[in-house]
Amino acid sequence: MNPNDRNALVPDIREVLSQHARMSVENLGEGDDLYNAGLTSLATVAVMLALEDKFNVEFPDNLIGRRTFKSIESIAEAITKLAA
Repeated sequence: MNPNDRNALVPDIREVLSQHARMSVENLGEGDDLYNAGLTSLATVAVMLALEDKFNVEFPDNLIGRRTFKSIESIAEAITKLAA
């Protein structure tokens, strides 16, 4: 897994969402709104911590919010930027 390859991140992001947000993500598109699909603020924190561990990154304060965690696509973009 290469954190600089956005497409390679998607399966791992789905796995983290499934495990730590207890969401069914198989049928979600990369751009679908995760909050509309059931992601809660509390689950977002668990997801963020799991993503930091999985990808060896740290989300700075300016990336901790709904905008970053709105979709699988936005999470992948943030991780790609952080890993660069």
